[in-house]
Amino acid sequence: MSKRTFSIGGIHPRDSKISRECPIETLPVPPVAYVSVSQHIGAPAKPVVAVGDKVKAGQVVAEPGGFVSAFIHSPVSGTVKSIGPRKDLAGNNQTTIEIAVEGDEWAEGIDLTPDVVKDFPDDNSAIMDKIRQGGIVGLGGATFPTQVKLAPPPGKKCEMLIINGCECEPYLTCNYRYMLERAEQVVIGTAIIKQVLGVDKATIAVEDNKPESIAHVQKVVDSLAASSPKFSGISVMPMQTKYPEGGEKQLIDAVMHRQVPSGALPIDVGAVVQNVATAFAVYEAVQKNKPLVSNTLTLTGDCLSAQHNYEVRTGTPISFIIECAGGLPETAAKVISGGPMMGKAIANLDAATVKGTSGLLVLTEEQTRRRPQSNCIRCGKCSDACPMGLEPFLLFRLTKADMADELEANAAQDCIECGCCLYSCPANLPLLDIIRTGKQKVMGIIRARAAAAKAAAEAKAAK
Repeated sequence: MSKRTFSIGGIHPRDSKISRECPIETLPVPPVAYVSVSQHIGAPAKPVVAVGDKVKAGQVVAEPGGFVSAFIHSPVSGTVKSIGPRKDLAGNNQTTIEIAVEGDEWAEGIDLTPDVVKDFPDDNSAIMDKIRQGGIVGLGGATFPTQVKLAPPPGKKCEMLIINGCECEPYLTCNYRYMLERAEQVVIGTAIIKQVLGVDKATIAVEDNKPESIAHVQKVVDSLAASSPKFSGISVMPMQTKYPEGGEKQLIDAVMHRQVPSGALPIDVGAVVQNVATAFAVYEAVQKNKPLVSNTLTLTGDCLSAQHNYEVRTGTPISFIIECAGGLPETAAKVISGGPMMGKAIANLDAATVKGTSGLLVLTEEQTRRRPQSNCIRCGKCSDACPMGLEPFLLFRLTKADMADELEANAAQDCIECGCCLYSCPANLPLLDIIRTGKQKVMGIIRARAAAAKAAAEAKAAK
């Protein structure tokens, strides 16, 4: 039987998984941690500590600032030195809590032992509270607060949980290492999420360029299912290697043969998607009372003499990570946060990691050099490659002409910024760069329209 994949578009870049054989290493604790209160999609968290306060690792330092928000915990123990604006990975100012590290003392009640705890409570409200209190967010890129995603709105019901182990972005291998080294915890986390959602089926989807992880996770699933009915209904599904297989909507299409309509959410077609790293974080929050204060990232690049998969405390400066790995080679020209397709260039190496930091890719000047542009030849390759079924060449032209209404009518807001159009364009046009600008304008218009409608409804209700 042929392996599943999504039905629209996609490309096949070289996967470049040169760090796949590198086990997860625990990076030393930095001398100073810079903890952003904006480590999730939604409202920034509100600091609950003051300058001069002593904090322990795992202690709450900021509380949710709204419904779609998350707790922030100190990743280290020490003294709060400052609270104020600091440049993030993109060069934008974010409120940041600076903590000078003093030892490594953890808050009470956190289980730091390596023992795997298999049995979990039947009380879903208690589980959800631990997930919320642990500040768990989606670690597949969007960093959406997990407790919100696991509570579908009235009238919506989840039919299948999909755990994303595809890791389709070239170069990145930290999820692959999770599945090899922490598969038992990932499967237990999957079972916990499955119980909370009240679904019978969960699928762990893995691209077929990772046969070792497919075999190992399947072995763990079989073993746990034989030990307890709590682990029944979990399957491992090999996927055809194709980028962006790990995109949420593409994965739902591949696994369930359902397409999420424009403007809709995965829950509208009965799906909830979580990353394997998120499943591991849920395990730690529920079974170990450990909040999300560290994550695993890949430090990689063809110009590096050694590759690494590091477990890193949030708030660790990028420069510290690179220093621990031996520094940058002379040929390094750019460091990307993430992978080469959807990652963003880091504006300042003194910026610190956040919960969603999944990779650091070091590129040479040759690798970052743009090829000469030529005129569009109307070949349609960008449209063929687009996994959202859009017409990138048209969105490109509409953006340059500042035609916002036409951009919205042609669904610029549905662009997932995967870069397939840019990769496939023989004219080397900066399609993604321009379309991203148009999308941002359309999203601003949509948000303003929604706010105006809400204000009008509230005014009408007040009469």
